[in-house]
Amino acid sequence: MISVRTLCKRHGARAVLEQVSADVERGETIAIVGPSGGGKSTLLRCLNYLETFDEGEIRIAGTTLVPRMSRGDVRLRELRTRVGMVFQQFNLFPHLTALDNITLAPRVVRGIERARAEERARELLDKVHLGDRAGAFPHELSGGQQQRVAIARALAQEPEVMLFDEPTSALDPEMRDEVMEVIRDLAKGGMTMLVVTHEMQFASDIASRVWVIDQGGIAEDGAPARVIEEPRTEVAREFFGRLRRR
Repeated sequence: MISVRTLCKRHGARAVLEQVSADVERGETIAIVGPSGGGKSTLLRCLNYLETFDEGEIRIAGTTLVPRMSRGDVRLRELRTRVGMVFQQFNLFPHLTALDNITLAPRVVRGIERARAEERARELLDKVHLGDRAGAFPHELSGGQQQRVAIARALAQEPEVMLFDEPTSALDPEMRDEVMEVIRDLAKGGMTMLVVTHEMQFASDIASRVWVIDQGGIAEDGAPARVIEEPRTEVAREFFGRLRRR
């Protein structure tokens, strides 16, 4: 489902990603962890071409991305319909209801008629346990509810891959649990996902594999039990050691 080959991303002379290569099979859930500033979010943004990259190639959900693609490239339009992304901040339109936030992209980008888009949106609101909040505006929803609407909005494009960039970092513990429950349900349903997270319980219980990213590369890649309990690199040992001491 995802193939990354010798991916490089630089900010000036500084390498943010350096020779990253990896594969993700359909239905896998990858938990991406590691020290701050190591390149986790940049990698996710490159996979969705929200950031360009300097060298290498990405193949994701049948779309091939190469350096310096123009913003009008037809492949990017394909990418937006095949890959969904959920951010730390919810980025909902404040003047639209939950239902309208979810139906906007399918209607505008894919040309789906309103009635069909709304039917699908209501199904997705049920899926994220918000079936009774279709008419609510973002300011009437808790942070966890807003993030669940954001997940439903991404799913409305019927993506083959979902990318999550620390989706619970702005939430309190109870709201974090609400959002992680939805992500667990997606994993059980076979959605291919990459999740940048500090939630080690999620990584242990749900992820197929864990990537530890540091200094622009994948320092470790393996089953959660092995990577978390028996890390092979010093950076991973230090990272998990700090988490345990908290």
